[in-house]
Parts: sequence; C-alpha cells; structure tokens
Amino acid sequence: MNVLVIDIGGTNIKVASTENKVPIKIPSGPHLTAKIMVDDVLAATRNWNYDCISIGYPGPVKDDAPTMEPHNLAPGWIDFDYAEAFRKPYIFMNDAAMQALGGYKGGRMLFLGTGTGLGSALIIDGKVISLELAHLPYKKGLTYEQYIGVAGLERRGKKRWRKSVLDIVARLQAAMVCDYVLLGGGNAKLMKELPQHVILGANSNAIDGGIAAWDGVKLSAAKKKLRQKAQPLKLL
Repeated sequence: MNVLVIDIGGTNIKVASTENKVPIKIPSGPHLTAKIMVDDVLAATRNWNYDCISIGYPGPVKDDAPTMEPHNLAPGWIDFDYAEAFRKPYIFMNDAAMQALGGYKGGRMLFLGTGTGLGSALIIDGKVISLELAHLPYKKGLTYEQYIGVAGLERRGKKRWRKSVLDIVARLQAAMVCDYVLLGGGNAKLMKELPQHVILGANSNAIDGGIAAWDGVKLSAAKKKLRQKAQPLKLL
C-alpha cells in the first residue's frame, strides 16, 4: 500500500509518501484554506502514484473530520468535502497524533510538539489519544502554547523559552503518568540538554506516523466506503 502523507502545519505543509520519503514543503500560513491545501497538494504530487491518504490536521479531529477551525490557518476546514476533492480513501487525524505515532517506542508515551503552536497526544500501549493542551492556562494569564509556541519563543528568547519547555514537560509528564515524553515540532531542535525520559523527535516522525496509520486497514473496504459516500474511514 502506497500512502500519501499530508502534514498541515502553520508555516508549511509537508507532503511525502511511502515511495517518496523526503517531504516537499508547500508554504501555508493564515491564508491557507482547505481548498487551497488540496489544490496545492494535488499539483505538487500530480506525477505520484498512491493508494490512500493520511492527513495530519492542526486541531481536534473526530470521525476523520475537523471539529474546530485551525487557530493559525484560514477558516473553511470543517465543512469541506475531502472525499470529493481527493477521490482517494483517507484517514484524517490530529497532526500531533500522527507525529506521536511515528516516534512511538512502546509503553505509555506523551508527545509534545513545539512549533507554530503546541501539539499534544498520548499513546498508551499502541492506542493513540489526541489531546488539546495548548490553550489550557499556564502562568500570568497565558496558555501553554503562548509560552512555548513560536510566539513565546520570539517574545521571551531561547534561554527563558527552554526553561519553560522543561517545566511544562515535567508538569505534563507527571500529570499523564507517562513513561517518557517525545518532544517534537519545528522548534524542538533548539533544546540543548534534555532530562532522562525525554526524547527528541525526528523530522521523519510525521511521515512515518502517517504511513503507520494504515497498518491493518483494508484498502478494499476503504475504497468501498468512499464509493458509497459513507462517513470517512475511521482510524482504529
């Protein structure tokens, strides 16, 4: 099965596949709608062959569809007809959950993604649970994301940002009672020293997670659901 993976970020869309592991980047940002994303991805991959699609979305997802508009992109994602646009079986999942799945090493793992915003997911014995921790209150009337997302990094500088990252990691690791934390996202590479049980994510995690999401899914059943215009395929 050849999987097309679309990782939608606040700065770039990363697109790769089982046969094209090195992702191409398409600029995103506050102008990006679902239609623009689809048009750009289809244009960039017009010569690629793939059977199905994994879409990593920067927001809550239920039944393979967004339940909220993204904070860092343009609106119009909830009611968009992805089945009609792509005409391929697809899995829609939270982008943090997709990155978490790609870096999972077993046991109980918390993923925190420090990029434009703050993504989060928990995996317990292989079961992926999407979390929405970014906008919970943290300090001085600000949220976790406002401290360790890109806005917090730019406002407070690297040294103070790193200190906040370590504090938040420790708090959430204790709260989730997890064995270890996978720290990913575009700014994770700015960390210097990480404590025990904190692992730095790899750039390939989102792509690997998007491919792994189709493990055990029968493509024939997915195509039948697409033809029947049923609800999009659910991630088990």
